[in-house]
Amino acid sequence: MLVTVLGFYGGYPYKGIGTSGYLLKDGDKNYLIDCGSGVLNSLASYMKPTDLDGVILSHYHHDHTADVGVLQYEWLAAKKENLLPIYGHTQDFVNFAQLSVDNATKGIAYNDYEPTQIDDLKFEFMRTVHPVPAYAMRITDKDGKVIVYTADTTYFDGLVDFAKDADLLIADTNFPEDVTGRKAHLNTKEAGTLAKESNVKRLMISHLPQTVDADVMLKQSQKYAEDVPVIHAFQGLEVEV
Repeated sequence: MLVTVLGFYGGYPYKGIGTSGYLLKDGDKNYLIDCGSGVLNSLASYMKPTDLDGVILSHYHHDHTADVGVLQYEWLAAKKENLLPIYGHTQDFVNFAQLSVDNATKGIAYNDYEPTQIDDLKFEFMRTVHPVPAYAMRITDKDGKVIVYTADTTYFDGLVDFAKDADLLIADTNFPEDVTGRKAHLNTKEAGTLAKESNVKRLMISHLPQTVDADVMLKQSQKYAEDVPVIHAFQGLEVEV
């Protein structure tokens, strides 16, 4: 599997860089994990968006879905014979219903009590702790390699078991370590600790803030991850698993 970062900011795009979006390549298949603001334009640098094999959405906050609508327009304009599958949860029926557009896209429901098989990839989902229903993803390929994406969440114990022994953990790391208390995202201490406690092989911190230097976020996360190598997301970063 190859992960390419298309956007990594939380909340809103900044200086030409988009919010959450990752291109996941597995063999000759290409999937989009979340589709935030600016992601579609970034994706077009790597491939025709109308050649995607699927989109998987963690939740329906705009910084993860803002470009879904324009992606649907592009598929309509291309007059594709096949519909693009967009996977989402049904805890918000209004937003889920908007994933289906005649002659363009088809919304497909996932849940957290059984895996969803998408071609050669097994997706497992776990609901996180966030102001709206959101789901972490554990993605396993046919060779047993594992990518875990926390999506948006504050820290809770279930994350450790869900991320256990992953080859790559992509962690929502929206705050530096001094931001504590009630919050909707992980801070650098929590992201690093999660990586260490779950024994992952590599941590990528993402969903980064616009107002804190990424190298500061990296240094803090690495301190708590200890021996687990940490990288910070940047546009165009490619990580092979």
